[in-house]
Amino acid sequence: MFRSRSKDEKAPTDKVTADLSKNPRDPQAPKGRPTPKRNEAQTQRRRASTGPVDRKEAAKRQREARRVDLARQREAMASGDERYLPVRDKGPVRRYVRDFVDSRFCIAEWFLPLAVVILILSVIQIRNIQNISLLLWLGVIVLIVLDSIGIAFRLRKQLAARFPDTPKRGAVAYGLMRTLQMRRLRLPKPQVKRGERP
Repeated sequence: MFRSRSKDEKAPTDKVTADLSKNPRDPQAPKGRPTPKRNEAQTQRRRASTGPVDRKEAAKRQREARRVDLARQREAMASGDERYLPVRDKGPVRRYVRDFVDSRFCIAEWFLPLAVVILILSVIQIRNIQNISLLLWLGVIVLIVLDSIGIAFRLRKQLAARFPDTPKRGAVAYGLMRTLQMRRLRLPKPQVKRGERP
């Protein structure tokens, strides 16, 4: 009852399995091998999906891919190529907003240089110059707020006329943030000249 099988008894089954491997297997037939344990199957799947087992090699490839993507994005920022722009800059609405802002003179783009001048004037220990710097500071802020309100109103009107069915969420805020940057430092780079119609 507990005796082991001899080599002669094993031979016929080897022959049968060899014959079966040549013929295509019926999906309903038994598979002829034991089912792997769950942890073995998961390990095999992980190895197949991760690619290279070496962590250093994988990290190197990931860094290289990231470097290539960033280089593409920098080129797209300079040329305005829509395919490689970041998500926040993609789409016809955002492109129109950029062109709308870039075609106008905005007071807000001079905020940083004016702020530096006003700070220098406020440091000078002469009472009249400090008063002038405070008035300049107040005047610049009021002008920027009025200019921004006008740009937001006109931009919202133009977007409603040009893109009636397209979602425009955040487009006006995107345009106002662009006005705060100096023209030559804006990214993506301006594609229209001042005074040109977008």
